[in-house]
Amino acid sequence: MSSRSQSHLAAGWLAATVAACSGEPAAHGGEYRLPWPEVPLPAAEDPHDNPRTEPKRLLGRILFYDPLLSADRATACVTCHSEIWGLGDQLPRSIGVGGRGVIGPGRSGAHRSRRNSPALWNLGLRSALFWDGRASTLEEQVLFPLRDPDELAREPDDVIADLRASSPYRALFEAAFPQAEPAVSRTTFTQALGTFVRAYVSDRAPYDGYLRGDALALDAQDRRGIALFAQLECDSCHVPPRFDSDRYANRAVPDPEQLDDVGRFALSGAEHERGAFRVPTLRNARDSGPYFHNGAVADYRAAIAHEVEQQVALGAREPLSEEELTDLTQFLRRALTDTSREQHPLDEVPSGLMVPLDSERFLRGDREL
Repeated sequence: MSSRSQSHLAAGWLAATVAACSGEPAAHGGEYRLPWPEVPLPAAEDPHDNPRTEPKRLLGRILFYDPLLSADRATACVTCHSEIWGLGDQLPRSIGVGGRGVIGPGRSGAHRSRRNSPALWNLGLRSALFWDGRASTLEEQVLFPLRDPDELAREPDDVIADLRASSPYRALFEAAFPQAEPAVSRTTFTQALGTFVRAYVSDRAPYDGYLRGDALALDAQDRRGIALFAQLECDSCHVPPRFDSDRYANRAVPDPEQLDDVGRFALSGAEHERGAFRVPTLRNARDSGPYFHNGAVADYRAAIAHEVEQQVALGAREPLSEEELTDLTQFLRRALTDTSREQHPLDEVPSGLMVPLDSERFLRGDREL
C-alpha cells in the first residue's frame, strides 16, 4: 500500500473516530476537519469578451428551450438536458432529432448520441468540455450538438438566418447585445447560450454549508463517507471542492453495446489515453444517471461500487463492507446535492414551436400532447 494510502487511512480513521465520539461536528476551529483543504467552490470567471448580463442569460434560456435550433423543429437543448432528470435525460445515450416520445426514459428513435448526456452543473469552472475534452469554452461547445446529425442536426448559419427573420428574437438579441453589429450573429448566439449554461451553479449543498461554518451540515454518516472517500484516494481525481478534474481516466467501464469507444485517444493520439474519459463531477450526480460515458450503469450505488472496485484493484485499500459502501454512497448522495439553481421550464418560445414535453410534467398533467 502506498504511503499516501496509509496516511489517508490514518487521517480517515481519526476523523471518523472524532466525529463519532464528539457528539456534534464543529466547523472552523472545532474538532472535526476534512481530510483535504477546506476550500469553498470558486466562482466561475466570465470570458473577457462575454461578461454576463441578465438579458444575455434570459436570451440563452429561451434559446435552450426552443426547437427552432433543430432540424425537426421538435428537439431542443432541453431534450437532452432536462432539469427534471438532473440536467441529463436518464437515457444511456440521448435520442436527438426524429425521436419519439417525451423527454426522459421511454424516448426512442434512430438518432442516438455517441455518448451519455453529461449534466451541466459548474461547467463554467472547467477548461475541457465533453467526455473527450474537445472544447475549451462553453461558447465553443454550443456548436457541436447543433451540427451533430444525431442531436440537433442544423448548420449554425441556418439557425442564425431563422433568428434574424424573427422580430421577437431580433428584439431579444438587441437588448442582450446593444453594442453588437449585427446583434444576431453566430458569436452572440453562442455567447447567450454560454452565459445561460454558466449560471448552472451548485454550491449550496450540505458540504458547502459546512465550509460556510454550519457545524451540523455534515452528519456522522457523511463524515464516515468522507473518510472512506479519502482512504480510497477518490479525491485525487474527484478533487474537492469541485469533485471533478480535467483529467482523463480509463475506468474499465462495461461496454454492453460493444461501442468500442477509444475516448480521449481519438483526439490526443496518446496510447495511455485510449479508452480514457474526462472525470465527471460528483456534485448532483445523484440525479444524473445512468452513469459513465456510455450510461452502462443505471444505479448510483452500483456506479460507486464499480469505482470502489477499481480503487481496490489499484491497492488503495481493502474492499468495503456493505455498511461502508452505504456510508460512502450517502455522503455523495446527500452532502453533494444542491439543485437550488434549477430553471423553471418555459411553456412558450418566440418561434411558436412546442417546447419539448418532459415525461414527468406530462404525467402530472401540466402539458398535453
